[in-house]
This record gives sequence, C-alpha cells and structure tokens, in this order.
Amino acid sequence: IHSYTLNRLRKEIEPVSAADFMRFLFVWQKVAPEHKVEGAQSVAAILDQLEGFEAPAGSWESEILPARINDYDPAWLDTLCLSGRLTWLRLSPPKISPEKTSSSSPVRSTPVVLLNRKNVTTWNRAFPARENGTNLSTNTQTVYDYLKEHGASFFVDMVSGTNLLPSMVEEALGELVFRGLITADSFTGLRALLTPLSKTTSRAIENRRRRRKPVYSMDEAGRWVRLGTHASGVQDSGDMVQHAGGVRIEIEAVALKLLQRYGVVFRKLLDRESISIPWRDLLRVYRRLEARGEIRGGRFVGGFSGEQFASADAVHLLRSIRRTAAEGAMVSISASDPLNMLGILVPGPRLSPAASNRLLYRDGIPIAVLESKEIRFLTEMNSADQWQARNPLLRRRIPPKVRAYLNQSGSTTSPTTISRLTH
Repeated sequence: IHSYTLNRLRKEIEPVSAADFMRFLFVWQKVAPEHKVEGAQSVAAILDQLEGFEAPAGSWESEILPARINDYDPAWLDTLCLSGRLTWLRLSPPKISPEKTSSSSPVRSTPVVLLNRKNVTTWNRAFPARENGTNLSTNTQTVYDYLKEHGASFFVDMVSGTNLLPSMVEEALGELVFRGLITADSFTGLRALLTPLSKTTSRAIENRRRRRKPVYSMDEAGRWVRLGTHASGVQDSGDMVQHAGGVRIEIEAVALKLLQRYGVVFRKLLDRESISIPWRDLLRVYRRLEARGEIRGGRFVGGFSGEQFASADAVHLLRSIRRTAAEGAMVSISASDPLNMLGILVPGPRLSPAASNRLLYRDGIPIAVLESKEIRFLTEMNSADQWQARNPLLRRRIPPKVRAYLNQSGSTTSPTTISRLTH
C-alpha cells in the first residue's frame, strides 16, 4: 500500500521546463530582485543555504552575498565568524605539480567554503582528500611549523616567533590558505590576503586613509590556526563519529543540505558541486527520506534522466512559478555563483566560474555572457535587444564597504571598458 501511495504521488507531479526551474531557483536562492533579503540576520540564513558550496575567495563578498542581500556589510560576516558560528577554509585539494614548492595562484581565485563550525568534519568527508603540508617553500614551512608547535597564533606572534618579515609571513599565510592548511578566527584575515599590504602602493594606502575607507590588515584577523588531518576547524580535532551509522548520518546531512540549496535535486545538479560523494549513495538517502514521507519523489524538471526529489515547499513554489507568465525579467549573476548553470541545466557551452565572468538570464534562459572582457550573445537578437541586454550584464552594484577593500568601482568593468563593449 505504501509503494502504491508513493507511485500515485509521483504521477501527480507535472514537470516544468529547465527555464522555469531557473526562475524557481532565482526565487528560492533570493537572487530575484523582489526576493532579496536585508539586514545582518539574513547573512546566516543565506550562508546556511549555501553551506558546502565552493567559490573563489574574492567572489563571496563581491558577488555571491551582495546578489542576495541588499546593502551587504562585511561586518555582518565577521560577527558570525568571531562568535564561533561560522568558519571559512578550503576543502578541495589544490592542483600542484610535484616540482613546485610554492603557490602561483592568487588567494582571490582560491576556492573556499563558508561552513557552520560544527559541520566542518561532515563536509571535509564529502570532499576529496587533501595534502598534509608537504613540498612547502622555506618560509611557508617555517610558518606552518610554528603553528603546528604553538597552536592558534596572532599575526604579530608569528612574525616575532619566526624572525621573518611581516610581508614574508603574509605571503606564507597566503600559500597555506591556497593549500587548504589553515584558517583564521574572522573573515578579515582572508580579506587582508585578498589585498596584501606588501602589494599595495603607498599612494593607494594614502588615498584610502584620506577617504576614510577601511583597510583590512593582518592585525585585525584574530588568530590563525592550522587545520588538522580532518580539517576540523580547531587544531588536530574533529574525529569522525565512529559508530556504525556515522557514515550514513554524514551523507544524509549533505543530502539534506543539497535539497535546501536547490529545492529539487537530481544527478545533473551535482556537476555544479565539488563534493566527491557518488550519486548512488545520495540516491539511497533520498529514497529513504521519501519512504518516510519527509520529501517528495517524481519528475519535477523535464529533460533530465534519473530520479528526482524535492522538498514540500519547493513543490508548492514550482507550481506557482509554472502558473506565472514570463515577463522578460533579466537576472545577471557572476559565473562563480551557484546559479551558473550554463551547460549543466540550460543549453550552451560551460562558462568558467571566474568571478570576473558574468551570465545574463532572461526568463530563466541564458542570453549573453561576459567572458575575458568580451560579450557573447547566446540567442539571436536585434541591435536594440542587444543594447538592452548589455546594461544589466555589465553593470551591477557593489556595496561601498566591500568596494573599499577590493579596490573596485561600482561596476564590474571600468567605464572605458564599458564604453568599448557597448559600442
């Protein structure tokens, strides 16, 4: 009887198109302009939904969070980190050749995740194994050994304890962040590495002081801590639950988070994630949750093979989106955003998830991309439509307090570049 009931519920579902599903995701993830959230309390809710998603370090506060939160303030994220609720770190292994002894990748493009501190071990198990601190450069090895011996340390302590110049310690911390070996008490430490003082001219510093814009420094980062083998967020702790159901419980936690992130989950969506958990393991969890009546199974999005699962709230919102007529609404996002589904859910060539690349949707259909400072239209449009599409693709608002430390203007590209692209 239970099996017949599940089959009947599945047959009641009327699938939506991929474009309607994208319209649903814009609302579900608060990217649609009329559904954006406000205030400090909204940061925790947004990051809870995006927990475990890996994006370039420089894109979190310049692209992903401002796309969902009006007038975003970096102080809100620092409050969550300093309170112990959230932490940031890299979970995926970096690609480094054995011959290289230092990182050539800037911290800004280093993929990091923002996690609830108590869930670090769970997500660490969901990603491929990382290195354990081998093949480091001399200065980086010195700083890493200092953290290993002394535990969580302030920047000033590392400078005096290693007898290295501040710029050398700063560079070493950048390499350790790139390799996923350390984190800091607050997000300020990552901001300081995004705009290292050693690479900032004295004129730029003086201009910032004159304009009274905040310059984030290592002195404000709090303590730096070495991540143990299990990347637990505190040194050498975070052993995995050893009881027989430990692995199953951790997979279920990841499965539920994916459902919270996308509302509807199926195999193809995993192409946008960095986790290494096979779909077959997640599928067993989703089938069990459906059998318990906690989620729905069925064909929710047309055009994709395999089983699909959705939360009850997502099913109601999908039905509402399907009944709402498309009105030509345009949504522009960074390619680093979780909603960059080009070549995954919607047709078109994959767009590199670099923060500088952008993607423009119209009614859930991708119509244009900005890649390597060149605009490419994905659908046939006349000159008037192309002109109308350029403005939302090129221009977007960066919160002033974020722009202060990223040294960016209010738009993605400079006025000169915009003028060239629009002509």
